[in-house]
Amino acid sequence: MKLPFLLQLVFLASCSASKWRNWARHGAPMFADLTAHEVKAVRAYLHGIPEMNLADVHTKTMKKNTILLIELELPKKKEALKTLDRGKARPPRQARVVIQFANQASPNLTEYSVGPLPNPTSHKPHTFKKGRLINFDSRPVTYLEYHFLFQLIQRETAKAHQMLLETTGGYSFINCSDHCLTFSDVAPRGLRPGERRTWLILQKDVEGYFLHPTGFEILINHQDLDPEMWTVEKVWYNNVYFDSVAELVVKYGSGAVEKIKATQATENIYSTYIPRGHFDTPSNIHGPKLVEPQGPRYRTDQNFVEYAGWSFAYGVRSSSGIQVFDLRYNGERIAYEISLQEAIAIYAGDTPAAMQTKYIDSGWAMGVSTHELAPGIDCPEIATFIDLYHYYDTDKPKRYRNALCIFEMTTAIPLRRHFNSNFKGGYNFYGGLDNTVLVLRTTSTVYNYDYIWDFLFYQNGVMEVKMSATGYIHSTFFTSNGLQYGTKVYENGLGNLHTHLIHYKVDLDIAGQKNSFETVDVKFVNFTNPWSPADYIVQSKLHRTEHKTERSAAFHFGRKLPRHVLFNNPSKRNKWGHQRSYRIQYNSHANIVLPKRCKEENGISWSRYPLAVSLHKDNEATSSSLYAQGNPWEPLVSFEDFIRDNESIVNQDLVAWVTVGFLHVPHAEDIPNTATPGNSVGFFLRPFNFFDEDPSVASRSTVIVRQDKDGTPRVQRWTPEVVGHCVTSKPFSYDGRYGDV
Repeated sequence: MKLPFLLQLVFLASCSASKWRNWARHGAPMFADLTAHEVKAVRAYLHGIPEMNLADVHTKTMKKNTILLIELELPKKKEALKTLDRGKARPPRQARVVIQFANQASPNLTEYSVGPLPNPTSHKPHTFKKGRLINFDSRPVTYLEYHFLFQLIQRETAKAHQMLLETTGGYSFINCSDHCLTFSDVAPRGLRPGERRTWLILQKDVEGYFLHPTGFEILINHQDLDPEMWTVEKVWYNNVYFDSVAELVVKYGSGAVEKIKATQATENIYSTYIPRGHFDTPSNIHGPKLVEPQGPRYRTDQNFVEYAGWSFAYGVRSSSGIQVFDLRYNGERIAYEISLQEAIAIYAGDTPAAMQTKYIDSGWAMGVSTHELAPGIDCPEIATFIDLYHYYDTDKPKRYRNALCIFEMTTAIPLRRHFNSNFKGGYNFYGGLDNTVLVLRTTSTVYNYDYIWDFLFYQNGVMEVKMSATGYIHSTFFTSNGLQYGTKVYENGLGNLHTHLIHYKVDLDIAGQKNSFETVDVKFVNFTNPWSPADYIVQSKLHRTEHKTERSAAFHFGRKLPRHVLFNNPSKRNKWGHQRSYRIQYNSHANIVLPKRCKEENGISWSRYPLAVSLHKDNEATSSSLYAQGNPWEPLVSFEDFIRDNESIVNQDLVAWVTVGFLHVPHAEDIPNTATPGNSVGFFLRPFNFFDEDPSVASRSTVIVRQDKDGTPRVQRWTPEVVGHCVTSKPFSYDGRYGDV
C-alpha cells in the first residue's frame, strides 16, 4: 500500500511545482518593460488629443508641450498576486507618462496613466500624497535646454576669448578645432523652490574632461522659458567672485586678478585609458575566461528567469533602474519586489560648484543611462545580452544594445567544503561544492560616474544585491583651501570628497504576506559556574526584540544597527520549531550625509536610515522621484511620510527600505578612474531558519572523495567526469551607439 501512496505524493508535488511555475511565468510579463511598439502607441494616442497640443521635443522652442517620459506603470500588488498565485488573467498594462505643459500661461508638469496597452484608449492624471503638485521648475534639464545653455556660454565667453586662450593653454568655445572647452553642470539648481540657477564648471573638452577644470565657474539663471532672457549672475575665477564676465575681463586685463598658470595640452594623458607604466608580470596575453562547457544552466523566457531553484521576473525602470519581481526559491516567494530607488552623491568643496553639488541621480535619468555592456569586460562573453528600450526626452523609443546581461559564474571559492583527516597521513573523506551564482547586471553611467548594478543568486537560497562604483571622479579647480575638502590628484585639480548612498526597496513576503520584524543581538551575562561555584562565567546571550511599529523599526544613522535584522512569518515554522525568516545582512560603510536642519535634506529623508520598515502601500511605491533633484526643499515624494503614522508592523505586508553606501575621499589612484575593488556595497538576503537544512544539498555539483582500504581515492560525483574546454572563437566587438527605433 505504501508505494502507490508515495507515487501519489510525488505526482501531487510535481503538479504543484508545475502549477506555480506556470503561474510565475504567466505573470512575469506584468513587470516587463514597455516594448517599442507599446511606447509608439502611447505617443501616438497622446499626440492625437487636440487639447494637449503636443509638439516634438526637438522643436527649437522651450514654450511647447512635450512628452518627457514614457515607462511601465506597475500593477497594484493585490491585482498582480491574483495572477501570480491563482493563475488569473494579467491586469491590463498601463504606461506612466510625464508631460511638460510649457505652452500655456501657467506651465506645469503632469503625470498620467495611459492604457490599456498595446492599444491605449484612455488617460488619467496622477494624484500624489497630501495633494502635492509637481513644481514645474523641478523638471529635469532636457537636451534642448542644454543646447541653449551652450549657446549662452559661447556668447558670454566670447568676451573673454583671449583670456581663456591664455589661462587654459589654447582652449576656448569658439574657433577651437581640437582645443575646445565644454562644461559640466551641478545641482540642485538654486537655493530654494522655484529657482532654476545652475553653476557650470568650464572644462577642457578632452578624453576624460571631468578631470580638466579650468578655474572658471559660471552661475546661469535659466528659469525663463525664453533663453534670450537668461542671464549670467556670477562668475568665479581662481578663487575670486565677479558679477559678470565683463567685470572679470576688465580686472584680468588690469592685472587686478591673479592669473592661472596654463597647463600644456600634452599633460592631458593622465585622463586617458591608454596604457602607461610597467608591470613586472606579463599582461599582454589574455587572462582566464569564463566558460560553459555544456551550455547555460539557467533558462530565460522573455523577462522570466529560472536558475537552481530560483525564479524571478525583471525590468529596468527608465526613471530609476533595475528591478526584480516575484522572487521565488523552490516555488516559495521570498520577495515580491526588490528594486533600486535612488542614488545620491553629496559633495564638499571650496569652489561654488563644488559646495553646491548634491547629486540626486534619478533626476539625471539614471535608469535611462544603461548603455552597452562590453563582452569579456562588463560581462563574460558567454552571457546572455539583452537590449533595453527607453523613451526619455525623445520623439522615438531608443534602443540600447546589450544593456543588460545574465550569466552564471564561479566565485572561485567553494560554497562549502570539508577535509576530514584520519590523523594518520590520510583522510576519511573530502566533500566540496563549487560556488556558482547567477548574475543579473546592468549599469548606469550618470555623466562622470559609472554604477554597476548586480543581483546575484546563490545555490543555497541566498541573494546578494550589490553596487560597484567606477568612472571618473567629480573634480574642481584646486585652491589654497582645497585640501580641507579632498585631495590634489593632478595639476590644478582637486578630487572632492563625497558620500555615495544607494536606496533599495525590498518588499519581502516570507512564507506569505503576513510578516513581522525582529532584531537579534547579543548581551553579556555573568553567572556562577555550575560545576565550579567559586568561579564565574561570562558569555554572550541572545537578545531578541520584536519591533511592533514603524518608528521602532526605523534605525537612524548614528544609532547602532542590531547585528541580525529578521523578517519572519509568525505562523510558519520550520521542522525545528523556529519561525521561518530571512535576514538582511549589510555590506556597507554608509553614514549620514546631511543633518536634518539642512534644507536640501528634505528631499532625501530616506538617507536618515540604514533600515526602515513600513507597511506595503500602493501609493508608497517609490521613495524618491524624478523631481527630487530639481526641488529637494519641498519634495513631491517625502519618505518620512511613509513612517510618520507609526502604524503597526506585526503580522503585516512589510517593506524594508535599505540604504547602503560609502565615503569616498579621492586619492591619486583614482586617476584616471575610480576602480571597483573596495568600492562595492550592498546587502544579502539570507535564509534564517527558513529551510530545514541548507537547500544546496540538492546541487548535483557536489564532489565527495573517500579512501578505499588500499588508500586509492574513490570519487563520487553527479556531473560528467570530464569538463571539457571551450572558449568563444569570436573576436571582441563593441558598438556603443544607441538610437531611435
